[in-house]
Amino acid sequence: MKRSNCHVALSLLAVFLSGSVVGAFAFRLYTVRTIEAAPPSTPEAYRKKYVNEMKARLNLDDSQAVRLNKILDQTRAKAAEVKLRYKPDLDRIHGEQVQDIRTMLNVPQTQEYEKYLQERELEQKAKDAAQKH
Repeated sequence: MKRSNCHVALSLLAVFLSGSVVGAFAFRLYTVRTIEAAPPSTPEAYRKKYVNEMKARLNLDDSQAVRLNKILDQTRAKAAEVKLRYKPDLDRIHGEQVQDIRTMLNVPQTQEYEKYLQERELEQKAKDAAQKH
């Protein structure tokens, strides 16, 4: 049996279109799940999400929600204290890392690495300023 060219073309078109539809559906499903699973972008957003989740899952009343927020404030203060205590050691370790990297680079690489370090420093300053506001 010989099939006509029109019949073959329509069959190929149908296969192509069905593949496109399935691909679009799979992409949509993937992006929706990825967006829903994305972590909050700031510590404040994470905290709000956490508190709301605890309220819903544990059925917290208002006084318990207030106590939860106090606990989170205390934990944040303790963590900041520990961070300050160990910051000199971490800065020293980071300085050693930067120096070790510099010693292995040639002159053009060193120049590019210095630019990279300056960019990182500016990004960190911008991030710190954004977190303060």
